[in-house]
Amino acid sequence: MTAVPAGYAPARAESQAAARVVAWWFAPQPVRRVAVLRAVVYAFVVFDMFMLVNDVVPHGYASADLYRPILIPRLLGLPAPTPAYVETLRVVLVVAAVTAATGRLPRAAGWVVAVAYLDWVFLGFSYGKVDHDHLALVVALFVLPLAGRARGEGSSEAAAWTLRCIQVAAVATYFLSAYAKIRHGGWGWPNSATFAWALSRRGTWLGDQLLGYPRLLVASQWGLLVMEFLTPLILFVRGRALACGLALLVAFHAMTYAAIEIHFLPTVVCLLAFVPLERVRRRA
Repeated sequence: MTAVPAGYAPARAESQAAARVVAWWFAPQPVRRVAVLRAVVYAFVVFDMFMLVNDVVPHGYASADLYRPILIPRLLGLPAPTPAYVETLRVVLVVAAVTAATGRLPRAAGWVVAVAYLDWVFLGFSYGKVDHDHLALVVALFVLPLAGRARGEGSSEAAAWTLRCIQVAAVATYFLSAYAKIRHGGWGWPNSATFAWALSRRGTWLGDQLLGYPRLLVASQWGLLVMEFLTPLILFVRGRALACGLALLVAFHAMTYAAIEIHFLPTVVCLLAFVPLERVRRRA
């Protein structure tokens, strides 16, 4: 019998594990899914500028004393915005986003959108409020140009990498949110009155009705925490399990908006990276 070299089995197991990791990240995905997602994301950027993070231009006309840059612009020493700068930034972003959404100059226009939009959210969040629902959207803007033209009906590893990065960023938004709750509030957070406080502060008609059920609110906090910690599972399931996971997340956001008018639209848009968008008719 031929002797098995020492370490052969572990080495083979490691190579198989590495192959599975590479396949998970790079198994070819439909390029058309990236093309449809790209159009949606870049169109949403314009919507976000005018409807959600729409205070950047007013910040340019405010006193520089109000400017408190978040970590990255603070490390880079970026100055407070001026009227001319924010007006120019808005025009550049709109033109580049519209160009990229049509599939023209996907790399050049895409990189312009990525850098300009990152600066846009820096300016929007450096005046006292940071929206963590924009994490996945920023990541999406930096990986979409890597997919290139993304035309045709085939599949590619570049499309797989782009979609995976967006999926991981979207899931990280939920998982890190749960981590932050425990880090800052401890394991007593689920038994706290956080939901009751939010409903009393900005609740809608539905939210006002829920205030009368404190036990339900505490149970909902536990349910939210468990759901957020388990969101990485949707990265590894398919079919009905994936559909149910996505439906649960969308239902959570719908309920949150109905109760306290907080929407998380940027994250919801990025959840489309899990959806077979390539089935959308070309004409549509």
